[in-house]
Amino acid sequence: MEYCANIKWKRAESERYIDNAYSRGHTWEFDGGACVPASSSPHIVPLPLSVAENVDPEEAFVASLSSCHMLFFLSIAAKRRFVVNQYDDKAMGVMEEDNTGRMSMTRVTLRPKVSFAGDRQPTRKDIELMHHQSHNQCFIANSVKTIVTTEIIL
Repeated sequence: MEYCANIKWKRAESERYIDNAYSRGHTWEFDGGACVPASSSPHIVPLPLSVAENVDPEEAFVASLSSCHMLFFLSIAAKRRFVVNQYDDKAMGVMEEDNTGRMSMTRVTLRPKVSFAGDRQPTRKDIELMHHQSHNQCFIANSVKTIVTTEIIL
């Protein structure tokens, strides 16, 4: 399997480039038709107000880990016959120097809060097991050196 994204950026003719005075705004285009406005993190390069609603690669990295984990969790819960009503994860990543001295997303903490419907309710142990299985099956988590932890919110 291959997955593709088309990342597009173009310098405006009026922009100064050599002295770093250029827009970091660009787009991510996906084969399903979605086009996401993107830019650098405002923690790295302050953004003009006109691009304040863009997604940056660091946020997308955290969202990718959270989304992958959630999709596996939903599948596992369904197979175990638990009905998930809502899944809300306030995930957070930490960018800092890694053990080699390079800037890296060293840790991502997932904080999923899941609500279930119906009479069949999972125990805390069931929920912990489903999150553990989700982490082990997540393709993205299996692909990175970042420490990914889950803090379950009940």
